Amino acid sequence: MTTERSVPPTISDVAAEAGVGRSTAARTLGGYGYVSPEVRERVLAAAERIGYRTNALARSMSTGVSHTLGVIVADIANPFFGGVVRGISDASRARGFDTLVLSTHEDLAEEVAATNVLIDKRVDGIIVASAALDAASASHIEQARARGIKVVLVDRAVPGLDLDAVLIDNRAAARDAVARLIAAGHRRIGFVWGPPIEGRPRRRRDLVDGAVRNLWTDGERLQGYLDALDDEGIVFDADLVMVGAKTEEHAQVEVARMLELPDPPTALFCTENDAMTGSLRALRDAGLRVAEDISLIGFDDSSWAAVIEPPLTMIEQPTLALGAKAAEVLLAGIDGEEKGPDTATAFHTLETRLIERASVAEPPRR
Repeated sequence: MTTERSVPPTISDVAAEAGVGRSTAARTLGGYGYVSPEVRERVLAAAERIGYRTNALARSMSTGVSHTLGVIVADIANPFFGGVVRGISDASRARGFDTLVLSTHEDLAEEVAATNVLIDKRVDGIIVASAALDAASASHIEQARARGIKVVLVDRAVPGLDLDAVLIDNRAAARDAVARLIAAGHRRIGFVWGPPIEGRPRRRRDLVDGAVRNLWTDGERLQGYLDALDDEGIVFDADLVMVGAKTEEHAQVEVARMLELPDPPTALFCTENDAMTGSLRALRDAGLRVAEDISLIGFDDSSWAAVIEPPLTMIEQPTLALGAKAAEVLLAGIDGEEKGPDTATAFHTLETRLIERASVAEPPRR
């Protein structure tokens, strides 16, 4: 008659069940050293019979390998990061690695705490969408590297950090989107989701600097918007750039402000999903119709953008591919650390796609 154990079975219990020494059972279950195929099969069968589960932390301490990757993203509820995490998980699972995912809400202090958790868990590598603005604010990443943990950046770079990064060309994507609006005849184009700074700087350089001081992606997208204006000789107007809190509610307030200008925008370029929803709320409140009264292009395509009326023209980011590539680069680095010196770091840039739907039309006559 089998009785339930009051404590989990140990390696010694597995060894006794399999009829081998404890060291042989430990080598088999820890995945290190030589064990004959016949003995290995016997030990694993015994472990399964008595319900033994390997202590992953203990195994990593003895072998130096945990077969676990850490992933730090800004917001796991954001569909963009959800896609990136899925791409990482699928690619790492195919190589026999598990993933631990932590969300930081774009808070650097939470990112530091998350990095420390992953260091304590002895992960083999970390993929991070970092909120650090530069190398000076990324000492936690350097601490992980000092512990021998390979780190790869995803979605955004950190100036001054010599790390592999998997990105899209945010500047080129924004430039192409705004160029599409200009080609439709628009000259007054609002930029929604600008730098979170107080006041309203009149100089474009101050706006770009304010965006860069927040996140690398913000600065790149704003610069792409300015590039498109410059290409066509369109005069920059600071009143058409959103500043302040990066929230859906503030986007709504800023778009409403733009619509009250003596010469309001005839088109909006929204660089985040919350920027788009805030803009749509402001247009609804003003009684304006998308395409007929004002054109829209957004960043981060999603299922809802294709089913609302009219369907929205959006930039599609390759979220799954970004995650899979980040995992590929990280795992290659881990293999490299086992086999020899690391190769040179690089930016791995993936392409976006502008999905044209019905939200862009010629500007209305006034």
